[in-house]
Amino acid sequence: MIKLYTTPSPNCQKVAIMLEETGLPYETQEIALLKGEQKKPAYTVVNPNARVPAIFDSDTGLTLWDSGAILIYLADKTNRFLPESATQRALTIQWLMFQMSGIGPSQGGANAFSRYVPDKIPWVIERFRRETLRLYSVLEGQLASADYLAGEYSVADMAVYPWVRMHGWAGVSLDGLDRLQNWCQRVAERAAVERTKSYYEPDMSIYEGEEFDKSTHHILN
Repeated sequence: MIKLYTTPSPNCQKVAIMLEETGLPYETQEIALLKGEQKKPAYTVVNPNARVPAIFDSDTGLTLWDSGAILIYLADKTNRFLPESATQRALTIQWLMFQMSGIGPSQGGANAFSRYVPDKIPWVIERFRRETLRLYSVLEGQLASADYLAGEYSVADMAVYPWVRMHGWAGVSLDGLDRLQNWCQRVAERAAVERTKSYYEPDMSIYEGEEFDKSTHHILN
């Protein structure tokens, strides 16, 4: 049994998609970020980095955090969604890391500076949005020769999809990125992905408007 420590976010959704795709039995424990639960000792003993997601695998006794590491672990555990061929495995991990090191930080920066930070700095917001769009264009180019990022549907697609589907929240448009839009639709229509959507659709209403509750700023960081 896998225990998934989670909250409505792209990084948590990617792990939930993998669990649904593989059919591994799992249970969830929500970590309420706005209440600061991720920084309390009850959770930092699970993840000293005080972030979600994290998992505990009762089959092996392993506690693991960082969404990319979790995806690779679950792929190896089930022998699914990460090719055995050394070459194809490396290429798949390449696209997984592209999300981890590129799309996540850039789009996350666009989210943070346009939505969460009380003092808006237009050039900073534009910088993160422009870089996110540049990274999307790399995905668009890759999808010219394949239906999925590494050829076959894999952990790379699971990692990238939850971020791309929330492009609008970062103020980024998919206009002109037809292949990326079609890919996003293909992934969204998978039954396992569909089963994760109801929970991993964040309640954006708490961040709407220009007013910002500065008392929560330290919790989100």
